[in-house]
This record gives sequence, C-alpha cells and structure tokens, in this order.
Amino acid sequence: MMTTSRSTSVLLCIIFILIGLNLRPSMAAIGPLLNAIRDTIPLSYTVISLLTMLPVLAMGIAMFIGLRMTQAAGEHRVVSLSLLLIAVASLFRFIAEDEINLLMTAMIAGIGIAMIQSIIPQIIKSRFPKHIELFMGVYVTAIMGGAALSASTAPFLAEFFDSWQVALSIWAGLAVFALLIWHTMKERLQNSDHFTPRSSNRHSSTFQFTRHPRAWLLGMFFGLGTSAYTCVLAWLPPYYFDLGWQDKESGLILAFLTSMEVLAGLLIPAMASQSVDRRWILSCLLGSIIAGFIGLIIAPTAYALLWASLLGIGIGGLFPMSLIVTMDHVDDPTQTGKLTTFVQGIGYIIAAMSPLVAGFIKDTYSSFSVAWLILAIIATMMLFIGWRFKPVDYPLHFANAN
Repeated sequence: MMTTSRSTSVLLCIIFILIGLNLRPSMAAIGPLLNAIRDTIPLSYTVISLLTMLPVLAMGIAMFIGLRMTQAAGEHRVVSLSLLLIAVASLFRFIAEDEINLLMTAMIAGIGIAMIQSIIPQIIKSRFPKHIELFMGVYVTAIMGGAALSASTAPFLAEFFDSWQVALSIWAGLAVFALLIWHTMKERLQNSDHFTPRSSNRHSSTFQFTRHPRAWLLGMFFGLGTSAYTCVLAWLPPYYFDLGWQDKESGLILAFLTSMEVLAGLLIPAMASQSVDRRWILSCLLGSIIAGFIGLIIAPTAYALLWASLLGIGIGGLFPMSLIVTMDHVDDPTQTGKLTTFVQGIGYIIAAMSPLVAGFIKDTYSSFSVAWLILAIIATMMLFIGWRFKPVDYPLHFANAN
C-alpha cells in the first residue's frame, strides 16, 4: 500500500484544505443573499430550493462519472477540470439576470464538486491508511470552513459592492487560486507518489457494490444525514428572516453553525480514532441533531446559538463519520474509492430532495417548522440504522472486495 513522505503529506494536507474550501461557497452564499436576490428576480420558495437541490442532485449523478474519468484520465486532470468548472460557474453569476442563469451555474458547480469528492477519499485511503480519520477530518473541516466563510461574508460583500452578483461570483477567485496551486505542485506530487495508485486486487475491475444491500444502506445513511445539512444550508437564513432577523444576522447564524461544523469536523474524527466501533459516536451526533431541530421549533430565537451549536456539531461530525464508517468496510484503496463514490452518489441524490420538500412545505404552510420536525424524525430513524454498523460484521459484507 502506498505511503507518503512527511513533506508530501504536509503538501497534500494543504491542497486538501484549498480544495475543500471551494466545495460549498456556491451553495452556502445563496441563503444569506436570498432577500437581495428576490428583489431582483421574483422567485417562489420552491424555485429557490432548486438552487440547492440541483447542485446536490448533480453531485450525486456526477459522482459515478468522476471515478470513471479518474480511471481514464488520472486524478490530476479530473481535479483540475473540477476546479475549473467551479470557477466558471461562480464567475458567470456576475451576469446573472434570471433564474435560468442561476440554476445552470448551480448545476455546473455541482458537477465540479462531485468529481472532486469522488476522488479525495481514495487519495486519503491510499496515502494515509493509518491516519484516515485525521486527514478526512482536515478535508471535511475545510469544506465546512468554506461554507462558514461564504455564509458570513456574502451579505457584507453584497453591501460593499452594492451587488449580490459580485458577492456570488467573487468565489471564482478562490477556485482559480486552488487550481494554480494544484498545477504548481503537479510534478512534485507525481514524482513522489506516482499520483494514480493502482490496486493489486484482482477483483478491482469486476466487483460491483450495487449488488450488496450494505452498500445501499450506507448510501441511505449518508444521504439522510446530508439531507439535514442541505436543508439547513438552504433554509436556516430564510427561517430567521421570517422571524424578523436582518440579512447579516441570518447569514451570521448560518456562519456560526458552519463554524461549529468545522470544530466538529476536526474533533469528532480524532475522537473516533480511539476505537474501531463508531456506533456510540454516531448515536451522540444524531442525538445532537435531533435536539437542535426540536429547539428550532420550540424556541428558535431565545436560544438560537444553542440550537445552531447542536446542529453544527451533529451535522459537522456526522458527515466525515459517515464516510469513515464507509471506508472502514473495505481495505483496498481502489475499492474504497468505488464504495465511497457509490455511497456519496446515492446519498446526494437522496439529500437533493430535502431542500425541495422544505421549500414546498414553506410555500404551502408558510413555515419551515414542519420541515424541521420531519428532519428530527429522520435523525431518530438513523439511530437504528447506525447501530447496525458493527465492525465485526464488516468483512462479511464485502469479502471479495478486499
């Protein structure tokens, strides 16, 4: 199995951070700017939900394409193309004048995000087999950090430039910077790591995860957990708009929540490394999510920071832990990449529905409270699913993949 030198490990860690920072601003910056966008482009909440739903749906579909492209073209080219798509999608929002333009850029960004997310777990598994929790934590923390940064600064950028289009398109610069760093480090990475790892597993080309119920269960678990993330990302600021908060305040509460996700993304995987049995941690994270959603319904303004903290810790920890549990099932790096791609693909397709359903509920009942209640019930159901992930059973599910 491939290993890396310390200097290359640090380099890859920095690259993971730069890449991760680019994977959520295209979605996270929308919610805090919703009032400004609706002043220019009249949109129903159902249509607005498509700005989150479509990129997440594109992420799910493109997951399956990304791994095949990697096998054909190599990791470096696919990551480069992905960052380019994210940059172009953000840049074209500068001239956004109708919902069609916004929806198209959302889909393009989603495709770029998906292709990257289909590759990174395989890179981590192949290069850091003994430190998966640490590097997945760094990578996921960067993703959440990008969401926090964009959510908190979007309203201020819109006010400074007197344009919500600029506040959305300015993130193209971050993607271009990451692309330049990625290309600058290309030769060193390829020379030191033979950057496209190959599995020695003779079953690598024939093993099909689609035939295994456990792969579908992992995909459903990841998707239901990500539903909470996508729904909060899309609708937490509008929820507080309706309660009388201003754009900046609503953007900052989302930024605070995503900051707690960053903290959880760093700490929870590190805590999980102490035991191969992740079930108790999964249960605690889901309990935190349940309490957070119930709090949003009962006393949303009185204890807003408490509910945001509980949701941020729960969601921020559940995202990397869902992938870590998935990676625990298979030893071979190439097969790990295939399994995590399948799980994320199925999961994002499931998660894409939650913002649309919540938007429809808002248009129908003039409240997001019903959506929060549904998500709390889903998290309760996930408690029973998570308890089925017994490490002793892992070899039984994908025996031919290892």
